Amino acid sequence: MNATLRSLLEKMNASIEVDAERVRVRDETTLRLRDINLLAREAVFAASETRAYARWLIWETAQTLGIRPASIHGLYVARGFERVPATFAVPAVNLRALAYDSARAAFSAAIKTRTGALIFELTRNEMVDTGQRPAEYANVVLAAAIKEGFRGPVFLQGDHFQLLAERYKKDTDAELGALRRLIDESLRAGFYNFDLDTSTVVDRTKSTPAEQQRYNCELTALLTDYIRVRQPHNVIVAIGGEIGEGGQRNSDIHELRAYLDGCARMIRHKPGLCKIAVMAGTAPGGAIAPDGTLLVPPVDFALLRQLSDAARTEYGLGGVAQHGASTAPDEMFAEFARNGALEVKLATQLQDLVLDNLPDALRAVMRAWTLESLAAERKPGVSDTVFLHRARRRSIGPFKEQMWSLTEFERGNIRALLERRFTDLFTWLGVADTRGMVDAFVSQPEIHKSPQDFSDHPAPITPEQE
Repeated sequence: MNATLRSLLEKMNASIEVDAERVRVRDETTLRLRDINLLAREAVFAASETRAYARWLIWETAQTLGIRPASIHGLYVARGFERVPATFAVPAVNLRALAYDSARAAFSAAIKTRTGALIFELTRNEMVDTGQRPAEYANVVLAAAIKEGFRGPVFLQGDHFQLLAERYKKDTDAELGALRRLIDESLRAGFYNFDLDTSTVVDRTKSTPAEQQRYNCELTALLTDYIRVRQPHNVIVAIGGEIGEGGQRNSDIHELRAYLDGCARMIRHKPGLCKIAVMAGTAPGGAIAPDGTLLVPPVDFALLRQLSDAARTEYGLGGVAQHGASTAPDEMFAEFARNGALEVKLATQLQDLVLDNLPDALRAVMRAWTLESLAAERKPGVSDTVFLHRARRRSIGPFKEQMWSLTEFERGNIRALLERRFTDLFTWLGVADTRGMVDAFVSQPEIHKSPQDFSDHPAPITPEQE
């Protein structure tokens, strides 16, 4: 046995053991009470080799306990073909700060409410700002599930995997290559759900929706085919496209049809998309007044209903995903579910709940760092409050270890606040009691990995014959 692995196991009080390269749980009570906390921290902060073995142990322990990364494709297709009612909106949560404790709170709320339809996601930009790569995020979420005693599929999603327009124009091959590498990294980590966003290349100078959406369709098809030939053989990855263009304008039915028709023609490796992200009045991060007050987003629920109904009834998709909803007032969440939203993205509000409840001293240091380190990016006339609202998430990565090092009492208070919030959100969005529905339509394949898969230089993913 490798010396690094042996050293890790010796710290585990014999709660797990490795036999013939398979992990066996010997004492789940001790594992949950103490040892999984140790493994989670090692999976984030340890030196390279120890980190890889810690992540492998978490992954394999989760597989043994029936906690498995999965694709939500089956549930979304079932909704598209009216095998399940279109009465719920799946919360897709971006855990930017204190990810382990935040995921624990989400799983605890999910167990109490019998919520099965729940996605944990991360965007390309968030990976930089919060210092979390896909393998770290995946294993932190799985460790949290083990800690809370959760069982069942865990949906990990690459959110807003966006083609950066300026980089694409400057060097097409380099930008596409960067996005492909990120997809590979995410697939290897257990992300079996993706929101692809190539809407940045939509050309509004063209005269028809089909012409405007042409490059968006081509690039979505290119990346969808890339995923399909690299996904695990027993997984159908859930893939969504986007016409939302970052909140610049509301989507309309004509561009939705033009985009979905184009994708259907161009995607070679079926199945195609199972959802589509749109804009219907919200904006990522929410809108804020100069005095710091969050503005109520002007959501067009009639438009949301029209787009979602068309996606389902005309194209067999699960429906539409709505970005930028987390700062909406509480009473609005039930309206998303009632008006056909398939998926609702929740990030900023959860981030702020964590950051606003950190100890005063740490919060002050992070605030000062943001104002000083990012001062060059601040536009003239922007108040501290408005600037911090937009920029504070970039302090999360530099102060990640300090947040992880808070006392159990401090982290426990934040978990309690998050758990109450998750419980409310699951209820408002209609996903409470969806566990049976998820079990009926979602496959949970057992997928084993090697420590090499979690190293800094894993073997490349070998595509199937195209």
